[in-house]
Amino acid sequence: VQLQASGGGSVQAGDSLRLSCAASGRTNGYTGVGWFRQAPGKEREFVAGVRLSGTNPMYADSVKGRFTLSRDNAKNTLFLQMSALTPDDTAVYYCAASNGIITSSMTIPERYDYWGQGTLVTVSS
Repeated sequence: VQLQASGGGSVQAGDSLRLSCAASGRTNGYTGVGWFRQAPGKEREFVAGVRLSGTNPMYADSVKGRFTLSRDNAKNTLFLQMSALTPDDTAVYYCAASNGIITSSMTIPERYDYWGQGTLVTVSS
């Protein structure tokens, strides 16, 4: 599975952005997808994720109510709609896919098998 993230950019606080993650290759094997982010000098952290079995998406507390994860199954594309952005959202955002994710481990980067290259989001005040 190859993942290609896009949609990052430089915005002002309060603005919105939509990130995309296009999957290619053997896309019928993974069971969960998610978004993580890594700010300079910080560890990679979970942002949002969902199991492909149809469960509701899970969100980090810091983005709940502002970010929305969605999928276009026909195009094997994952989206992250981000609104009310703040400077604390500045980071490189990564999409990831897992062959065997379960809900209790969705927030753990090591549980994901495939990673996109990352797209930079910069929010200025």
